[in-house]
Parts: sequence; structure tokens; C-alpha cells
Amino acid sequence: MLATAEPSIFTEQNWHLYTPENHDVWELLYARRMRDLQRTGSRVFLEGAAAIGLQAESVPDLDDVNRRLAALTGWAAVPVVGFIPARSFFGQLAERRFPTTVSVRPRDQLDYLPEPDIFHDVFGHVPLHADPVFANFLQEFGQVAARVRSEEGMRRMARLFWFTVEFGLVREDGEVKVYGSGLISSHGEAANALGPNCDRRPFSLEAVMEQHFEIDRFQDVLFVTESFDQLFEAVEEAKRVVH
Repeated sequence: MLATAEPSIFTEQNWHLYTPENHDVWELLYARRMRDLQRTGSRVFLEGAAAIGLQAESVPDLDDVNRRLAALTGWAAVPVVGFIPARSFFGQLAERRFPTTVSVRPRDQLDYLPEPDIFHDVFGHVPLHADPVFANFLQEFGQVAARVRSEEGMRRMARLFWFTVEFGLVREDGEVKVYGSGLISSHGEAANALGPNCDRRPFSLEAVMEQHFEIDRFQDVLFVTESFDQLFEAVEEAKRVVH
């Protein structure tokens, strides 16, 4: 655990305490999104979901997920109580630890939840951590962001995170696919991202770091990367230009 992280932010999953209702909600969300993602999702996400053992029938057990991840890339999903301070979050990424909320959203909030839950965090984020290139990018991002000291620098790194890890698009075999967790875990966000109302622009670090975003509406502008290698190159460049 990093010295920058407060011990109180960490928790236990206690998988055996999930109720039948929790598992039913997970199954409903999983089935609904996977139907669409077979067509619109990045193959890196689809391969990663299989590699870490995600299944429709039950909420994932992080102990099992982490055993699989450890063998693939050395990442781990670490249970936390909710939102954590940005520097603590970035510091965890720098150690290949992804802070993960373990609660399950209520059935009456399937389409929108103001805070992350295990479906957003594990279904949406963690499959990408099984890919070596993305895994290296995310760790490097954490190392760079954890060293930033200026408010403007943090704002620019937050934009890079938003338009890649949360709302990133990637071109695969000539087609634009979703990979960012906000798109993977939300049918509405993904439909907007691939629809006529979203301006999909070529990815560049400069453009991303200058692009404003709002968290409580569909995105007007998103960025399409040509490969995850391009993301790693971008965060290496960020190391030189963000302070």
C-alpha cells in the first residue's frame, strides 16, 4: 500500500455476502451489454473478459480475477469503499493496483448510477488490464500522474484519463470500436459514441489535453486511437510536457 493512500479507503469484497438479487442484477447487466459488445466492443476487451473469467451468472470474485490477472500482467483489482483522492488513485495505478468498488447498483438504477459500482469497475475496466500493452500504458499513466504537482497539470492528466480509460475509442480492422469503461458499461453512452451526434476525432495528446468534458451528459467529442501502442507513446510524451 502506498503511503499516499489512506488505509480507510480500502475494504474487503466478502463475496459470500452478495444476495441473489445482486447476482440477478449483474446477470441482467452482463447479458444486456455483452449482446451489443460482441459487435461494437474492442476485441481486446472481449478477449480480456474471457481471460479474467467474467461470467453472466454471478458477481465476479476478485480473488479469482486477481489470480488470473497476476499470471497475465501482474495487475490486481483492489476493493475500495468508493471514490478515493486522485493522487491515491494514481499512486495505486503506478503499482498495477486498480481501485475497485464492490457494491452492486440497485435494480431501479440499471441505466444510470452517479457513482461507480462493481459492474462499471470490473466489467468496464478490468478486462483491459489483461492486455500487456494497455496494462503498461495504465501503469505508466499512474506513474506520470502521481508526480504532477500543478493544478493545470492534474486537469490535463484528468482529460487524458477521461478520453482514453473512461471514454476511449479504437480503430480495429477499419471499424471504430469502444474500449473505455464508460462506453463498455453503458448502452446509452456507447450508442451515443458510435452515433451521429458524437464528433469522433483522431487521437492526439495535444487535442485530448485541451478538450473540455462534462461528466453528467453524453459526450459531444471523443477520440479514436489507432492502437494501444499510441496510448503508451502519448503518456510517454505527457511525462515531458505535464508538470
